[in-house]
Amino acid sequence: MATADANAGVPSSQPSNPKPRPIVRIGTFLISHSALFSLICCAAGILALFLLPVLAKNTYVSENALMPGSANPMFSNHDTMEANRLVKDIMDLKLSSGIAGIEISNLLGKYMRERDADVYHHNFHVQKNQFHLGNFFSDSSYSWHMKENRSCSQYGINTVAIIRAPRGDGKEAIVLVSPYNSTNIRLSDALSLGLSYSIFSLLSRVNWLAKDIIWLAADSQYGEYASVAAWLKDYHNPSFLDSDKSDDCTCPESNALLSSKGQPNTGGSRFNVFRHAGTLAAALVFKVVDGKEETKDTLSIYAEASNGQMPNLDLINIVNYLAVHRQGLHVKVAKLYSVLNSAWLRTVGQIFEFIGKTAKIVNPQWGFGISAADYVEGTATLASSIYYQALGIPTGSHGAFRDYQIDAITLEMSPRFSLYNEVRRLDFLLRGGRLLEGVIRSVNNLLEKFHQSFFLYLLSAPSKFVSVGIYMIAFMLLIIPLPMVAASLYSGPNKRESSARTNNENPDTAAAIVTSSGSKSWKWLHAAKVVFVVHLWAGLVSLIPYLINQLPERTPTACMLVWVLLSFVSLIILYWIAGSPYSYKISHQSPNMEWAILKAVMISVASIGLGLMSIINYATAQIGAIFMVPMCLLAHPLKHAGNAGKLRVLSLTTSNMVLAVIGFPPAALLLVKGWLEGFDGVSFGDFWIWAETLWTWNSATYLYLVLIQLPCWVLCMHILLHP
Repeated sequence: MATADANAGVPSSQPSNPKPRPIVRIGTFLISHSALFSLICCAAGILALFLLPVLAKNTYVSENALMPGSANPMFSNHDTMEANRLVKDIMDLKLSSGIAGIEISNLLGKYMRERDADVYHHNFHVQKNQFHLGNFFSDSSYSWHMKENRSCSQYGINTVAIIRAPRGDGKEAIVLVSPYNSTNIRLSDALSLGLSYSIFSLLSRVNWLAKDIIWLAADSQYGEYASVAAWLKDYHNPSFLDSDKSDDCTCPESNALLSSKGQPNTGGSRFNVFRHAGTLAAALVFKVVDGKEETKDTLSIYAEASNGQMPNLDLINIVNYLAVHRQGLHVKVAKLYSVLNSAWLRTVGQIFEFIGKTAKIVNPQWGFGISAADYVEGTATLASSIYYQALGIPTGSHGAFRDYQIDAITLEMSPRFSLYNEVRRLDFLLRGGRLLEGVIRSVNNLLEKFHQSFFLYLLSAPSKFVSVGIYMIAFMLLIIPLPMVAASLYSGPNKRESSARTNNENPDTAAAIVTSSGSKSWKWLHAAKVVFVVHLWAGLVSLIPYLINQLPERTPTACMLVWVLLSFVSLIILYWIAGSPYSYKISHQSPNMEWAILKAVMISVASIGLGLMSIINYATAQIGAIFMVPMCLLAHPLKHAGNAGKLRVLSLTTSNMVLAVIGFPPAALLLVKGWLEGFDGVSFGDFWIWAETLWTWNSATYLYLVLIQLPCWVLCMHILLHP
C-alpha cells in the first residue's frame, strides 16, 4: 500500500497521447473511406446539375432607380412614319444604285444632322489576327487600324451621331447600335436603321434626358462584331494624330464621303473628326430579323460575351418586363433544341414532377416542384447558357462592350408577318420603338453603374435564373473528392510504416524504415518532376499552331495531323531529356507506391487547375469536371487490376478505356458532334477548325483544353500503362 502511494506521486514516464480534435477525426474518417466519399459526392454533383432547373428563381429588378414602365411612352405613330420614311429611302437607294455601299452612310448622315446631332464617320480596316498565345485575355480579338497603303477592299465606315443630354453633364452615355450590311442591305437591315432613327429623333426632342445618346450605325460587311469593336477601340484609345493625316485615305469613295458636299456648313475634314461623349453606361444592339414562322411577335435576347462574361441581370430584367407586360411580345433566349426531344430527360422531368406533387401533399407551403414540360424546356435553355458561356465566344456584337466592362445585350425582333406588309409593319415599329424608349428611359434613371443584381448567373428562361450560389454547389461536389483521394493515396503506403514503427523495437529494422521513408520523399520529388514535364510539354503544344499557321496551302486535316505528330515528337524528346515516368524505381519499395504517388500529385494539380478555371469561366470548369474527375479517380494500372476479381477487372478496365477515349479532347469533340449531327459529316480536321475559332476569339477554353485537360489525360494514360 505504501509502495502504491509512493508511486502515485511519481509522474508517468509514458504520457498518454492527447485525443485528436473532432475535425481531425472527421478528416481521418473521410480519407480512410475516400472511395465511398468520392462516389457519394460525384453522384450528388450530377444530381445537383439536374436539379438546377427546379431550383431556378424568378427574376426581379434589384435596382429601384430603374423603375421600368413607370412613365407613359412618348413614342407615337408620327415616329413610326419617320422610321418608315427612312426605310423607303434606303430601299429606293438600293434599287437605284444596285449596291448602295457608301451612299447609305451619306443618307444616314443627312438624317442625323437634321436632328442637330454631332455626326461623324468612323473609318476602320479589319485584319484578322494570327494565333499567338500572348493575345489571350487582351482587350480585343481583332485589330482595327488605318494604313495609307491599305486597299479599299478591307475598308468599312461606321456612321455615328451623338445627342447631348439637356439635363446631363456629359459624363455618361448610352449607346444604341444598329448593324447593317452596307454591300448587301436587306429590308430587315433597313427596318433596324429606321427604328433606331425614330428613337434617336424622339430622344433629341425630350427634356428628361440625363445621359448622352450615341447612335452607332455599324457597317457590318466584315462582321457585326468587327465594326463595333473597331469603334470601341478608338473610343477608349483616342489617337492624337493630325486630322489631315487621319483623313488622308487612298479610297476615292471615302474621299467623296468626306467632301464638303456631305456637310455644307463646315469643312469636309470636320465631318471625320472622332467625337466623344461620356463614359458608356450601357449599350443596346438592336436588329430586326425576318421570322414569319412565329405565331407572335418575338424578341430574342442574346447576352453571352467572351469567356463566359454576362451583363448585369437587371438589364435583361427590364427588357423582359417591358417586352412582356407593356408590349405583349414573346421573349425567348437560346435553347439546345436537340435536348428538347430527349426521351430520358422527359422521364427525369416526370420524376421531379411527381416528387413535387408529393411534397405539396405533405406540406402545401413547400414550393418544390415543376412540370415535366417546363423542366425539359428549362434544361434546354440552361444547357444552351452553359454551352455558350463555356465556348467563350460572344453571341453577338454586344460582346465587344463587355471587353470594356460595359453592360450590353443584343435584341432581335422577329415579326409574325412578312416585313413587306406595310400596314402591319407600322404596328410592329410602334411596339419596338416603345420597348427601346422604355429601356433607355430606365437606364437614364440610374445614378451609377449597374451593380445591384447578379453578374454570375445562368438563364433557364427569360424570367428565371440560377445564381452563382446555387450552381457552384454542383461544381464543388464534383471536385471535393480530388484532394481527399490524393490524401488517401499518400497515407496508404504509410500505414505499413507507421504500424512497423510502433510495433518493432529492433534498431536495425527502425533504421531501414527511416531509410524507406526518406526514399519515399524522393519519390514525391520524382512524381512532381513528371507532372511538371508533362505540363511543360502541354505549354509547347499550345504554341505549335502558331508555327502551323505559317505553312502555305494547308487544310484542316493536314494541320491536325501535323499538330498531333509534332506534339508526340516533342513529348518523346522531353522524356529523353528529363526522364520518363517509369525511369525511377526502388526495389525495396512497394510496387503500388510509385503509381499511387504519381496519381496523388496529378489529382492535386488537376484540382488546382479546375479551381482556377472556375474563376475565369465557370461553365468551362463545370463541363471539364464532368470529364476529368471520373477519369482521375478511376485511373488505375491495368496490369495491377489483374490481381482482383474478374468482375472488378472487367468493370475497371471498361470504365478506364471509355474515359480514356472521351477524356481526350479531339475524340470527345468528334463524338459529341457525331451524336448531334451524325457521324457522316465528322472529319478529323473538325477539331482544328474548332480550336482555331477558340484561339481567334481568345477563348480561355482553348487554354483549359491544352494546359489542363490534355496533360491530365496524358498522366492518366501513364498510370493505366504503369508496369
